[in-house]
Amino acid sequence: MPFPLFNALMRRDASGAPAAWERPSPPPAALRRDVYAAGLWWVIGVSVWWLTEQFREPEFRIAVWQAMFGFALLIAPLAVRRRWPLTALLVASVVFMVVGMLFPSINVQATFQAAYFASLYAAAAWAKDTRAFWICAAVVLGVMFAWVVMSFTLVRSAEQLMAEMPQQDGPISPLASYALFSLIINVAYFGGSLFFGRRGRAAAWQRETLLRQTDQLRLQADELARRAVVDERLRIARELHDVVAHHISAVGVQAAAARRVQAKAPETTTRLLGQIEESSRQALAETRSLLGVLRTDTSVGYGEDERGERSPEPGLGELPALLEGSAAGGVSATLQRVEHPDVPLDSVPSSLGLSLYRVTQEALSNVRRHSTATSATATLRTGLGPDDAWPGGWVEVEIVDRGRPLPDTSGGGFGLRGIQERAALHRGEAELGPRTTGGSGTGYRVRVRLPLQRVGVPVTSPSPTTSGTSTPQGSSS
Repeated sequence: MPFPLFNALMRRDASGAPAAWERPSPPPAALRRDVYAAGLWWVIGVSVWWLTEQFREPEFRIAVWQAMFGFALLIAPLAVRRRWPLTALLVASVVFMVVGMLFPSINVQATFQAAYFASLYAAAAWAKDTRAFWICAAVVLGVMFAWVVMSFTLVRSAEQLMAEMPQQDGPISPLASYALFSLIINVAYFGGSLFFGRRGRAAAWQRETLLRQTDQLRLQADELARRAVVDERLRIARELHDVVAHHISAVGVQAAAARRVQAKAPETTTRLLGQIEESSRQALAETRSLLGVLRTDTSVGYGEDERGERSPEPGLGELPALLEGSAAGGVSATLQRVEHPDVPLDSVPSSLGLSLYRVTQEALSNVRRHSTATSATATLRTGLGPDDAWPGGWVEVEIVDRGRPLPDTSGGGFGLRGIQERAALHRGEAELGPRTTGGSGTGYRVRVRLPLQRVGVPVTSPSPTTSGTSTPQGSSS
């Protein structure tokens, strides 16, 4: 491209802010303060000029109205310097040159110079269009440079300047020193105003970026908090469902059996009522332990009783007791263990053990509520590989029965959904559906496999998968 530097500035200027970014306009109150500030600066400028006039030589003095008018022309654009920055700069530049030629004593005032510096700074900091700003800045700098050169050539010749300067010996002539001094002052004046203006624009962009990122972080934090609440609600719902549904279904079966044999076998009725009492006590105890996480007294701790002792969560070690309870509820169950030598069941973490316990509990409850089966088999397995899918090994539980679906026993499906959520929580897989092997062609199968992490083996477990979610025995309640 013919102008690579200019094209680069069009994309991202030297300040670091994107060229396409538009700085938001200040609020109306800030724009009103600009007007008040311009009026105050006009009073200060005229006052400083009047003080300097008291010790100025009479031939260089000007009328008061001329000073007031000259200051007003230059300071007026400052009132709109942030509303229309480029227009204010162009007007101020014209006034600066005209007043400098007509009233040199005003032009050299520090307050006059500061007012024009503010116009340059505002244009660099507040211009909406970066391309228009750089074009405007190039025009202003070019015209100012030409005006300075004209002051050396047309207004006063080199001979006049030399005559006005004291003659003295030195490494540089007085004329060259004066020209170099003027160049340094003008470069510092114009370059400084534009540099600090663009830095101000970059600072505004950085503030806006930080505010935007802060808002995004706040939204993300709110979303994470919301998800945490939802996840906790789902966890509590799964635990409550598994605990309450298991025991209540057992109570229902035992109560129905007690009612049928009440007249013929009082001893059996008494035994069944005792089992109902025990199931009710267990349901109450487990529910009370689970609801401990909802305590509002944080001085004790989640899930802890008043003595500060947390009730232990069930795991794989409690499966035999669970199966005994299932037999008392009408579904006898046997437990089989198939352990890999390198992955003993004792090495299964408690979190996985709890999930497998709840899966077994829900599966046996479904057999009791939705199937004609009176027996089921629960199998615990551990294994290794394939390395690309289960590099740390795995543990699974499989519950199968040989019953047929009971009519009109459909539930809400929350139990099966809870099983799938437990598998997904640990990045495992779940298979729920009718049996396809075994020869009988009947029965239901629930299998959940969860990944393990062994020492020295990275966790690259597969994404959670769920298959075979048909429920011919009726949806889990």
